[in-house]
Amino acid sequence: MEFNTLIPELSVTNIESTKQFYISTLGFKLEYERANEKFIFLSYNKSQFMFEEIHSEGWNVDVLEYPLGRGVNFSIACMDVEQLYEVVKNSNIKIYRELKETRYLCDGKQKKQKEFLIQDPDGYLLRFTD
Repeated sequence: MEFNTLIPELSVTNIESTKQFYISTLGFKLEYERANEKFIFLSYNKSQFMFEEIHSEGWNVDVLEYPLGRGVNFSIACMDVEQLYEVVKNSNIKIYRELKETRYLCDGKQKKQKEFLIQDPDGYLLRFTD
C-alpha cells in the first residue's frame, strides 16, 4: 500500500460505529488497525482516511462536540456514484444534499459531475462524486 501525501486523520466519538459506517455501509477498506489505540486506517479507491477515538491525550486543540469538522467537507471520488447513492438511501442514512449533477468552471471549461453529500456518525460532511 502506498500512502497519499495528504491523509486526513479524524477524531471520532466511537471507533466501532465509525468502522461499521465506513466499512459495512459505504464499502471502505480497512487497511490496518491498532485496536488497543482505537485507531483505524481506511481507504476508498484512492482516498485514504485515519480515524482515532477521542481521548484525553489526543491532539485536540479545543472542545470537540457534534457536528465535528464544521467548515470542511471531504470530496471522495467513487466509481459509481449513483449505485453508492442507492446504498446510502437504502441504509436509511440521512442525505445532506441529494444526488444531482453540478457544473463547475475549471480552467475556463465547464466540468460536470454527479455528487451527493451525507454526514458520518460524528457529523463530518462527505461529498461523493463521480
